[in-house]
Amino acid sequence: MPLSRFFYQDPAAPEPTRPLSLGVVALIEREGTLLLEQRADAGRWGLIGGVVEMGESLEGALRREVEEETRLAVSRFSLFGTFSDPSRRIQYPQGDVLRIVTLAYAVEVEDFGALALSDESTELRFFSRDELPRVDVVETHRHIVDAFLTQPPIVLA
Repeated sequence: MPLSRFFYQDPAAPEPTRPLSLGVVALIEREGTLLLEQRADAGRWGLIGGVVEMGESLEGALRREVEEETRLAVSRFSLFGTFSDPSRRIQYPQGDVLRIVTLAYAVEVEDFGALALSDESTELRFFSRDELPRVDVVETHRHIVDAFLTQPPIVLA
């Protein structure tokens, strides 16, 4: 089965075949570690998140994606950053190529006891700040993780 491919600042990236897409990702920390999922469609690591659906708010998409991919319930969140470089692209196995603008949120959840895999991932794991630079993170999330690493720990008020 072909895998999804991810591009960031790659001149060889394919041209988008669909209109601009909007996505959300969650930076979920626990005791100084960051939650990542090993994506079933790529075999590589990424942040929890996905595309905002038509008729859906950003908050609604964030809550839905976190619940779908981890079974966790969002209790609080705050905008971490907006990532809109036009070179951010995803090519899906069926051939669609999306240019994606992503809003990243610092997220707190109600209870980590509910943490569970979805069909979209093969593993969920918390990585320390020391481990994150060596993790094989998809290109469209690597620069978000790098921005997370250069900022002081996130504290939601």
